[in-house]
Amino acid sequence: MEQLASREVYANDWMTVREDAVRRGDGSDGIYGVVDKPDYALIIPLDGDRLHLVEQFRYPLGLRRWEFPQGTAPGRADLAAPELAARELREETGLSAGSMVELGLLDVAPGLSSQRGRAFLATDLGEGEADREHEEQDMRTGWFHRAEFEAMIARGEITDAQSLAAYALLLLRERTTRGSDGLPSWG
Repeated sequence: MEQLASREVYANDWMTVREDAVRRGDGSDGIYGVVDKPDYALIIPLDGDRLHLVEQFRYPLGLRRWEFPQGTAPGRADLAAPELAARELREETGLSAGSMVELGLLDVAPGLSSQRGRAFLATDLGEGEADREHEEQDMRTGWFHRAEFEAMIARGEITDAQSLAAYALLLLRERTTRGSDGLPSWG
């Protein structure tokens, strides 16, 4: 598909919406709407068998949702992914990680958005005070054993696609990177 022209139809500090005139592979013309957002970091804080989650109101859904800490913000678009991950973890939960291992790359909604994210596993955690953004003031946090986390997924209480995909990356890593003692090796 070839881009013929592009025009911005909306912009704010968090995103830009553009409409592109395109030429498809068969030669026909069309339009494509794209939401451009800065890349984000998602962090899975893991302490033994416990996961640390955040719960917040998600305005587009009109619901409160549990998910892993994640985000980006204006002015941080050029921040390296590991730095963004450390900042988001501290900002949303107050936690700091002695170890931060990248699990993989996630595309949020590639059919409509250019946003991509990096998932990280945070271990060797230290506690501190959260420093949330204004929009996150109603955020709650909590520790959940993995069995409870998985039960919440099964009950439809955790539906955040990025959190589910990141957890799948964690499970895959655990399955494929085991040390000689049979335990997961976070390398």
